[in-house]
Amino acid sequence: MTTPSFVPGLELSRRFYLEAVRPLLAECAPGVTHSAARLGSGSEVLGFDTARSADHEWGPRLHLFLRPRDVARHGPGITAWLSERLPKTFLGHPTHFAPTGEAGIRVMRPTEGPVHHRVEVRDPGTWLTGLLGFDPRGDIAPEDWLAAPTQLLAEVTSGAVFHDGLGALGPVRAALRWYPHDLWLHVLACQWRRISQEEAFVGRCGEVGDELGSAVVAARLARDLMRLCLLMDRRYPPYGKWLGSAFARTPQAPALGPVLTAAVAATDWHTREHHLARAYEAVAAAHNRLGLTEPVDPATRPYHRRPFRVLHAERFAAALHARVTDPHIASLPVSGAVDQFVDSTDVLSRPGRARAATRALLTPPAEERRTPL
Repeated sequence: MTTPSFVPGLELSRRFYLEAVRPLLAECAPGVTHSAARLGSGSEVLGFDTARSADHEWGPRLHLFLRPRDVARHGPGITAWLSERLPKTFLGHPTHFAPTGEAGIRVMRPTEGPVHHRVEVRDPGTWLTGLLGFDPRGDIAPEDWLAAPTQLLAEVTSGAVFHDGLGALGPVRAALRWYPHDLWLHVLACQWRRISQEEAFVGRCGEVGDELGSAVVAARLARDLMRLCLLMDRRYPPYGKWLGSAFARTPQAPALGPVLTAAVAATDWHTREHHLARAYEAVAAAHNRLGLTEPVDPATRPYHRRPFRVLHAERFAAALHARVTDPHIASLPVSGAVDQFVDSTDVLSRPGRARAATRALLTPPAEERRTPL
């Protein structure tokens, strides 16, 4: 079988809906109101898919959203009808998804029998709650925002809606497009605080001869700076596989990318620290350009009486927190959102497991932990 030319997955799914699925839906469920979209997991939803993506869970696929009563009444019939009537291929891609040796993973394969398609019939509330842990069609509490990984928020707000007959997807995507302002300030502050917790460790590890440990800390700091740039640019940071690709689309990437690359590639801690100091100052200057706070001095400086060059990033966290006006958000612990607190030094230094860490997200600690000198 000839390998078809690569078509970005969102365009493939859009045409699949318009040219193959919608006409069949009109035959088997005339008059049933629906929405159609390609959201959720998958590199194509974030716009990062390539021909390599076709090796699993990629292809002509989408969600059909119906009202809950219509899912119960028509869902099984629509699924069966599409299985029997969909074309075996679309734009050269099989519409049949065959199981692989891995649980739950399917891949496009030719078939002569009924098509095991990836047109999933769901109701919006159930699907959104299953993905995010809350239904964003109602009020969204600060705790809902903070407990949702940014990857999942990106999966709902990225992708594409091909038809919104229910009128539900557009408002939900608009509501989730970005954090409310005070919550954005809080998340930015917590990201700066993460950096403040480890910026001196690059030199401290290197000073005792632990170049590997210093390199690991530098890589963590580079990741946190990349995530910070995305947050400043009002973009949800994706998970690790696509973090660099997403960062490359930020305004800071052309200048900052080579500096972070040099920091991660450095083989001694002095060079590592030098490049990170340049990166800190560049991101600090970007913070000042946002105008969210009064200007904060972007220059690096010694770490107290120790000979390590740092930004003292907690200064930026404090400036941002000072601008939060919502009393509830101002009272939240500075651990931040779930992506920020799960491996922070705050959580790692406290007793307890995941349950205690989750409680720490929503319950202010009795006293603020200070990183020891």
